[in-house]
Amino acid sequence: MSKSHFIWGTATSSYQIEGAVREGGRGVSIWDTFCQEPGRILDGSDGSVACDHYHRFQEDVKLIADLGCNGYRFSLSWPRILPDGTGKINPEGIAFYNRLIDTLLEHGITPFVTLYHWDLPQNCKYGWLNRETAKAFGEYAKICFDAFGDRVHNWMTLNESWCSAVLGYGLDVFAPGIQDSHLPYIAAHNLLLAHGFAVQKFRAGGYPGEIGIANNCDWREPLTCDPQDLEASERALQFFYGWYTDPLFTGEYPELMRSRLGKRLPEFSADEKKMLIGSTDFLGLNHYTSSYASGYPPQNAGSEVVGNGGLSDDQDVYLIPIPGAEKTDMNWAIVPWGLRKLLNWIAKRYKNTPIYITENGCAAPEPDEESAKNDIMRQKYLRDYIAEAMKAKNEDKVDLRGYFCWTLMDNFEWTSGYMRHFGLVRCTPEKLDRIPKGSYYTYKNIIKNNG
Repeated sequence: MSKSHFIWGTATSSYQIEGAVREGGRGVSIWDTFCQEPGRILDGSDGSVACDHYHRFQEDVKLIADLGCNGYRFSLSWPRILPDGTGKINPEGIAFYNRLIDTLLEHGITPFVTLYHWDLPQNCKYGWLNRETAKAFGEYAKICFDAFGDRVHNWMTLNESWCSAVLGYGLDVFAPGIQDSHLPYIAAHNLLLAHGFAVQKFRAGGYPGEIGIANNCDWREPLTCDPQDLEASERALQFFYGWYTDPLFTGEYPELMRSRLGKRLPEFSADEKKMLIGSTDFLGLNHYTSSYASGYPPQNAGSEVVGNGGLSDDQDVYLIPIPGAEKTDMNWAIVPWGLRKLLNWIAKRYKNTPIYITENGCAAPEPDEESAKNDIMRQKYLRDYIAEAMKAKNEDKVDLRGYFCWTLMDNFEWTSGYMRHFGLVRCTPEKLDRIPKGSYYTYKNIIKNNG
């Protein structure tokens, strides 16, 4: 495999690493507000400082370069560019990202830019329940294309829309913190329209490069060959990845979802369908774990029904832990073969559209610096998952174009605060020194050996 034809990178997001939330003209995001609600964040923290990337991006880029990466996936902060969500552009925000992009290019690193990684401007009234937010996103996207499109040729519109819709508007876990069984379908619909509006602006403007979307999905292995288990597995995948991807190819939600939800699932107009069909040049995949899926109630106390992949009552799938699988510090099962199976499922369903693994990584318990430097679990996780991804690429002929490890350094991990460690580099809120871990060097060797 030629390194020049495969992207090896790391991934981050603006709110999780930048800090400087009240500097450089940045406006308020829904996560700034959410973090101030008592009990929302495990350690009571927020992203006000995070990894201080806003001030220290140059040394962070050097870490990426020293890894041997030829790609870096990061997100732009909408409220840093448009403090009120719409209207007046913040020149300091544009200037910051110009400096970051130029520094990456100086080090031979290709920028892969995500337009939205959950930090919605607080002033976007009613959030993703409002179609006007989708329209505003299109205008924001055009501002970004105009400002950075001469150097950025790889774009992603949205990151993990499932999390935004289900965790934010259904399960009361993520910002803005709403619990409802119907609203996730409204939020998802507007997120898809936002993607469409942004791509429409991109293509109408004739900007160079490609644009896609980063959707997340866990693999759902049928518990048995029983037809009900096979159907449950497929149903879970369609309620998860298919929900946010089918419309980009067909202009419709999965028929399986439509048949179960009926009028609860919004419909796209003829013009919206036309806008969405063919609106992605590649597919991003954020993947971490797998489980068994069954159409029958579990027979043991260790099994449970969870809402991962859609609202649990609607998808009617029983998810069962895979026996013997080691767990990460997020309590996610480590199942490398699930990644290969999922890549093949996506390739088959979407006509082998190019795929980038836009996130994959492991949270490991690291109570001190020594344990962080010897993160054996993460090292093995990376070796095993990447090996399965390469089998999908080289043996199964999946059109896999790149792999981005989540994440460059320990950061603000949403509702876990700073208590969950995914980073290749140690960085704590008490001491913001960048200390490469064992997995940093393991990943560096993987890149070298595949280059």
